[in-house]
Amino acid sequence: MKSGGEKGSRYKKVDYLIIGAGIMGLTIARELRRREPSASICVIEKETQIAMHASGRNSGVLHAGFYYSADSLKARFTRDGNRAMTRYCEENGLKINRCGKLIVAANEAELEGLEELKRRGDANGVELVWMDEEQVRSVDPNVSTFRKALYSPSTSSVDPVEVCQQLKWENSHNNVEFRFNTVYLKHQDNRATTNRGIIEYGYLVNAAGLYADKIAHRYGFGKKYTIIPFKGIYLKYAKNKTDVRTNVYPVPNLGNPFLGVHFTKTVDDSVKIGPTAIPALWRENYAGLQRFKLGEFVQIVYYEAKLLWKNAFHFRSLAFAELRKISKKNFIGLSLRMVKELDAGGFGSFLRPGIRAQLLNKETLELVQDFVLEGDSRSMHVLNAVSPAFTCSLPFAEYVADEIARQQAPAAVRPDRSNVKIYKRSVGT
Repeated sequence: MKSGGEKGSRYKKVDYLIIGAGIMGLTIARELRRREPSASICVIEKETQIAMHASGRNSGVLHAGFYYSADSLKARFTRDGNRAMTRYCEENGLKINRCGKLIVAANEAELEGLEELKRRGDANGVELVWMDEEQVRSVDPNVSTFRKALYSPSTSSVDPVEVCQQLKWENSHNNVEFRFNTVYLKHQDNRATTNRGIIEYGYLVNAAGLYADKIAHRYGFGKKYTIIPFKGIYLKYAKNKTDVRTNVYPVPNLGNPFLGVHFTKTVDDSVKIGPTAIPALWRENYAGLQRFKLGEFVQIVYYEAKLLWKNAFHFRSLAFAELRKISKKNFIGLSLRMVKELDAGGFGSFLRPGIRAQLLNKETLELVQDFVLEGDSRSMHVLNAVSPAFTCSLPFAEYVADEIARQQAPAAVRPDRSNVKIYKRSVGT
């Protein structure tokens, strides 16, 4: 593509327009710049700076990639993303805490869950080490498990804001333009109208997170999906940084996308428990009536009521269990099951909440648990940057750039992917 100039302060012409300056928008911009050094790339963001939502409120854990079935995009991108993000932090002098992770069992029945995680880890090429109780004590003497546990040596923690700031600096240094306080409103043909003027683009990438589905619908994509927001809150252990030495997770219910309350070691060695996965009532329902939108409220409550009524994917029990975590006492109690001794009075306040954009299939009432990407020769839409999207972001950006290149290629020379199985891949031809 060839870039054009401006026709005034409220008009801009670019090769690539990216909506959203979270981890996905930042890494996709970086990958497009790497492939097309002379292309003009503009990232618009409705907030005043990068990573104001999920990316900046992320736990910071670089997951290893053993929770997910081997045929999923998540399995591949998490494994590769852990390695890529670790390298990125090392090469750029960013903080990283190589604290590892223990997955512990509470009883005999949960040992079967550990066995399944080990099978998935082996299938995905991810290192997991069996440990008996004595070996667990060598990693963290305060951790409690039934008979044995799994240890993930490649799980680590980073500062997500620091990573995003570095990506922003790198992009800006490589002539990627950022426009903040710029809200996408609508489009006609290849012109996007924003609150600060019109941007004409050769190709549009929608990485708008909580609003990705809304924008995709305007381009004719993702019509069977809607985003249901879940509020995630962590609670800091304020007493010290030493009572828990590693990430400690319970055996998850693999039927839903949430991993349960766990201990997280942050990049500075602090300890926190969480997160919740409380159904939110509007997309940016962080606190009180902040950013309340009536239309969102009505739509989201409608779908949440429908999920409760039909009890899809056991939503009823999930919702009530999550709502009970609003009680600090109950929340702390869930974490104490995984350790031998901890001062329940040593916890401080709840930390800044985040909102997880979880895609719902409106037809089947299922929460989509893998990445969903839809697009054509003019636009690409990241509909479901599902957790652990932060870990996955670098290889996922490569995947998005590959799909953009494929969609832009003449139909006669597009590679035949009819025999390639990619779970939940839904990119238009």
